Amino acid sequence: MQRTVKMSQVHRNPRQPREYFDEEALKELATSIDTYGLMQAIEVRPDNDQGGYEIVSGERRWRAHQILGRTKIRVTVVSEQNELKRFKRSVSENVNREDMTPFEEARAFQRILDEEEGATPESVAADFGKTTTYVKLRLALLDLREEIAKHVQDGQIGTQAAVQIAALSHTNQGSVLSKFARGEFASDNEIVHFAFAMKQQQDQAVLMIVEEMTEEQRTERAATQKKTRSTLDKIEQIRGMLDEIAKTDPFKLAEALEGGVGARLEQLDRVAESLTKARFQLKQAKAHAEAKELVVVNPDAETEANEATAAA
Repeated sequence: MQRTVKMSQVHRNPRQPREYFDEEALKELATSIDTYGLMQAIEVRPDNDQGGYEIVSGERRWRAHQILGRTKIRVTVVSEQNELKRFKRSVSENVNREDMTPFEEARAFQRILDEEEGATPESVAADFGKTTTYVKLRLALLDLREEIAKHVQDGQIGTQAAVQIAALSHTNQGSVLSKFARGEFASDNEIVHFAFAMKQQQDQAVLMIVEEMTEEQRTERAATQKKTRSTLDKIEQIRGMLDEIAKTDPFKLAEALEGGVGARLEQLDRVAESLTKARFQLKQAKAHAEAKELVVVNPDAETEANEATAAA
């Protein structure tokens, strides 16, 4: 049932899933409402406890009316008495328009899991037209340390990097935070690489210590190191050859490669592709090397390893 009521009769739902409202976006909405009117009434329910009406959906439109100084607003009165169902309707309105922050979504999904009997990440995903992976990645954000969560909310750390950090123990999250505070990450991508490498090492039962290796393991390790360094040294020599090609006049190159320019270009394309892959592996290696200096091995994994040793 639609009606027009006084703005003073309407109040927000204190358990509304959305907490952050972009001021500029609200001003734009207010301008639109001022120009074209309210296209869709907000949904409210009678509030028998506080009196008046509580917003079920449409808080942004209500806030826009406040900005405009309006004294009345058009509402649709609904009779939904189940608070959790009202909450889910509000989540649905916001999440499918991408109006909620990742943390608001995470907290909303977690509340449904906590309060709805039989709810699972799969059922929550189905309710809101999301994938199960999407829901689980949002829920992972709730495992972040408070200091890191604030950086994410402020837009200083991206959601993808945040999810990788959240997989770490709080101690190792602290190590990532310290590097971030010192400005040691050039991009979110570097944070992703570092946190991923730290997670792999964190989950090991124990970290390999050179002094505890057998003679055979040391010999094999030394041979691998020598071969890898030799290969990279040869790449540096190839770089010199490529520089020479880069400085050659294109007309002279065409003459020198008469009939074979296309094939040679394909050859360089293959080299460039391999170089890109090798560079990615080295970036991962750099992340592993840095993580190794800071990582605290997963206590659970270490305990399991000790128990297995004792049992043997």
